Amino acid sequence: MPIGRSARKSLRKSERNQKSNLSFKNKLKETIKSFLKKPTEKALVEAQSILDKSIAKNIWHKNKVARIKSELAKKVGKEVKTVVKVKKAAIKKVVRKTNKKI
Repeated sequence: MPIGRSARKSLRKSERNQKSNLSFKNKLKETIKSFLKKPTEKALVEAQSILDKSIAKNIWHKNKVARIKSELAKKVGKEVKTVVKVKKAAIKKVVRKTNKKI
C-alpha cells in the first residue's frame, strides 16, 4: 500500500486507467470477433476505426495494427486504405515557404 500522498493519488489514477484500458480492449476484441463472424465492408470500417483508436491510446503498436488491418481487409477482399494525418501548422509552414517571391 502506498504511503505518501502523491503515491496514493498515483495508485488511484493507475487503477482508473487500468479499468478504462481493459474496457477498451474488450470492446476492441468484440469488434474484431464480430467482423470475423460476418466480414462485410461496414464491419471492416468499424474494425479499422477502433484499431486506429487503439494506436492513439497507445494500447497497440502501429505496426501490429497495420498487420491486423491487412489481415481483416483480405477477408473482405479490399485494399487497406491508409490515411496519413498531418498537422495544420506543418501544412501552413510549407505553404508559406512555397509562396515566397524571389
